[in-house]
Amino acid sequence: MEENMKLATVEDTVEYRLFLVPDEPRDPEQHKEILQKYIERIMIQFAPMLLPYIWQNQPFNLKYKPEKGGVPAHMFGITKFGDNIEDEWFIVYIIKQITKEFPELVARIEDNDGEFLLIEAADFLPKWLDADNSANRVFFYRGELCIIPVPRQRGAVSWLPTTPPTIPQALSIISTHSEKILASESIRAAVNRRIKGYPGKIQASLHRAHCFLPAGIAAVLKQQPRLVAAGVQAFYLRDPIDLRACRVFKTFLPETRVMTSVTFTKCLYAQLMQQRFMPDRRSGYRLPPPSHPQYRAHELGMKLAHGFEILCSRSSPHSSDSKKSPVTTSPLWAGFLDSLKKNDYFKGLIEGSAQYQERLEIAKNYFQLSVNCPESSLAISPGEEILTLLQTLPFDIEELKKEANLPPEDDDQWLDLSPDQLDQLLQEAAGKKEPEPISKEEENYNLTQVSKSMKAFISKVSSHKGAELPREPSEAPITFDADSFLNYFDKILGPRPDESDSDDLGEEDFECLDSDDDLDFETQEPGEEASIKGTLNDLKSYMSQMDRELAHTSIGKSFTTQKQVESLSQTTSNNSDEEDSGAGGSAVVPVDVDLNLVSNILESYSSQAGLAGPASNLLQSMGVQLPDNTDLRPTSKPIG
Repeated sequence: MEENMKLATVEDTVEYRLFLVPDEPRDPEQHKEILQKYIERIMIQFAPMLLPYIWQNQPFNLKYKPEKGGVPAHMFGITKFGDNIEDEWFIVYIIKQITKEFPELVARIEDNDGEFLLIEAADFLPKWLDADNSANRVFFYRGELCIIPVPRQRGAVSWLPTTPPTIPQALSIISTHSEKILASESIRAAVNRRIKGYPGKIQASLHRAHCFLPAGIAAVLKQQPRLVAAGVQAFYLRDPIDLRACRVFKTFLPETRVMTSVTFTKCLYAQLMQQRFMPDRRSGYRLPPPSHPQYRAHELGMKLAHGFEILCSRSSPHSSDSKKSPVTTSPLWAGFLDSLKKNDYFKGLIEGSAQYQERLEIAKNYFQLSVNCPESSLAISPGEEILTLLQTLPFDIEELKKEANLPPEDDDQWLDLSPDQLDQLLQEAAGKKEPEPISKEEENYNLTQVSKSMKAFISKVSSHKGAELPREPSEAPITFDADSFLNYFDKILGPRPDESDSDDLGEEDFECLDSDDDLDFETQEPGEEASIKGTLNDLKSYMSQMDRELAHTSIGKSFTTQKQVESLSQTTSNNSDEEDSGAGGSAVVPVDVDLNLVSNILESYSSQAGLAGPASNLLQSMGVQLPDNTDLRPTSKPIG
């Protein structure tokens, strides 16, 4: 009955803090009052942007945080964004705009991964900046990203600490040297590219679909559209205990179902659509055959009904005091409503109309939860809110069934992206331009570029942090001296057994590893130099003997040699085999390294069948774009 059961996992969260720029000492109570006023002003001013947004798990929120552990009192918020990463970046946009609108505020934001803003701009970070020294260095101030640098030399800049700064130190630096700590243009561009398009991007993230839902859920979602997220999450993260409550529905009976339009985020819609689920026969929910024109609406409604039933089974009605003190009596309500009207929240609707009243009720709920009493609102569970709304909302099932003028559904073709479309989206997310189409003149692709790029990559120096990809062709390649390399190893391995019985290296032996001055043969004693050259000759002899032994094995025949390449255009493959079989005593023919390299890369690229893989990822990161895979067999013409 149940397939693709998904268990609850640790949710991803983002934390954000807003500090006042230090100007003069304040009494703690006075500071608290000022910060609480800022919270009210922020939540009211940004209400037109926050109201229509459907959050995956938790909304943007702010509360007062007292001074603790050397961190001054500030405004603090934490949001679980779960599977919808766009929630996190929307919060980044909000924080950036807050510091722009309120220039006396400094903001800091991080998530489970730490400084995720630096991760986004990883390709443009300075060498000195890493995870070990990035604490308390990244802030938003006056709408711009700031990074407090590390002085190149201890004490070189009096106002820069050599260790990661404390929050008070960071705030003092930002207030006095803001123009000197502005992040580089490339870093700021990487972050700005990620939040580009907001707030208009909010509408593009929504998806409207028809659902065959119980009337109670339809009425609740009209009043509070954001509760659709809680319903989807309850169904998506269901467990066997939750499903027991859905064997027989007690709150949302199937016979009360009506056709209605529901607004999801694309993430929520995808979560609901991709789950395969068959309801319990005892529940009363039945699905029409898949060929039915409204099968999808029935399936979506059935899944959403299960989610809402699970939420209500966990809760009891919440005893709210909102009836005793309506939000309209608050002294902040008039300014809040005026802000909504100035930002065209009501979309020109006639005051008193049904649609106007729906939007007004949504605004009242936001005001109650986020402005009037934000501390108590966090304790209300979605199930409690749904049950309370069901008790207070008047709705007529028959009237809801008669509603026929539903808005059209959105196209969900974005769920089935082609590989090309997916690749384009990934490139746009990474800030890369779409590659230009390959012209006819470029069809004869120069494979020498592949070989040169790979050699340039291998010649780069790597560390425990990874390898650097070649970017600038003008960079001089790193040379490799085989003789010096052997000499280096001779120092590490020490004298031969007949010269010493000890395997231990003295401290002075390790000290020489830090210097490159001793790697020149000119500094060696004559006897030591002869010993090293003798070792090198022995090594070359061993390598030649190994080449002769492996030449006629399956390993040797797996490589293309220069002799084979030259004979391909003159003889048939049969003659070539006979020539190889009778060459037992002949000299070993050198392997064509370039041709083997390119052949293996093309073979790996071909096996990817147009999908992402190691060959294409490595080549694209080096700036090499291979053409479409039409015929990737290597030609007989040698490379170079």
